[in-house]
Amino acid sequence: MYDYLVVGSGLFGATFAYEAAQRGKRVKVIEKRDHIAGNIYTHEVDGIQVHQYGAHIFHTSNKEVWDYIQQFAEFNRYTNSPVANYNGEMYNLPFNMNTFNKLWGVKTPAEAVAKIEEQKKAANLSGEPKNLEEQAISLIGTDIYEKLIKGYTEKQWGKKATELPAFIIRRLPVRLTYDNNYFNDTYQGIPIGGYTQIVEKMLASDLIDVETGVDFFDNKDEYIKEYPKIIFTGMIDQFFNYELGELEYRSLHFETEEMDVDNYQGNAVVNYTDAETPYTRVIEHKHFEYGKGDKDKTIVTREYPANWSRGDEPYYPMNDAKNNELYKQYKKLAETVPSVMFGGRLGQYRYYDMHQVIHAALTTISQEFDK
Repeated sequence: MYDYLVVGSGLFGATFAYEAAQRGKRVKVIEKRDHIAGNIYTHEVDGIQVHQYGAHIFHTSNKEVWDYIQQFAEFNRYTNSPVANYNGEMYNLPFNMNTFNKLWGVKTPAEAVAKIEEQKKAANLSGEPKNLEEQAISLIGTDIYEKLIKGYTEKQWGKKATELPAFIIRRLPVRLTYDNNYFNDTYQGIPIGGYTQIVEKMLASDLIDVETGVDFFDNKDEYIKEYPKIIFTGMIDQFFNYELGELEYRSLHFETEEMDVDNYQGNAVVNYTDAETPYTRVIEHKHFEYGKGDKDKTIVTREYPANWSRGDEPYYPMNDAKNNELYKQYKKLAETVPSVMFGGRLGQYRYYDMHQVIHAALTTISQEFDK
């Protein structure tokens, strides 16, 4: 009856299902949660689109991907400009001249560079940075590392900065301008009316059937026998019953509350960079759409990083050398089941942003249909 079974209704699965249906294929989509759209799921409360699984800002310099996503929603011009709270001191992110002025009183790029170089020299680093701490100090000096990176990063990943790989921090934006835009990408915004509509439109075809509240692993063997091709967007190690060992992930949990105020913190995202505050950031959802929503109501979410163990929701792959090597072994094992294609953050064990997920899904589509 079906040409494909898609396991998971996040961006990867939905994009694949949409494109397969466009080519006349019948697709069954099953989703473990009680809603579609995966981690980009949004829903309305008090006229506010709430990002249930953390802040999602779409950004890309890939015009093909930007044009593609615009088929399914109109985007606003939201610019990601988070603020850091370090023990009550407020700093602009990414690190820019506003940050440097607040921290050191410098006014020109030359003064900022001199201050950073002075601190790097005092740290007495030599050779290629061996861990995240050395990489961060070599980029931005000790003051910013201690106040705005160390505590946040160690909470986020559950490890000391000296135990984390240097590459995690290499894409950190550092600007010698008074520019609070976190991303350098050409295109950026948030869909007006939330993200869920995008996946709803992708899955609206008569050739696509969707079931939520269905766990693939309850009937794994039957699915493999019944469907000629499977697109699996869950954890690749779980698919193989962890037979080569567990990959590491980080989990999150969220505390969301409704407040009887119009404006709680003045910004969509405030990062808490000290080590003592248990959450990493506070999201005030109405600011993603410029205060749209009921007056004197706001929705605030606190985001807490957590260790992952079986049964928990995995959010981030731990892409250090050990885990990447184990993933390579799982990828090789996946070649023994050619009827199954693995996709998304968990299936491909990569820290994908949304635009990268879409690009990866379109690449899989091309490999499948443009042979």
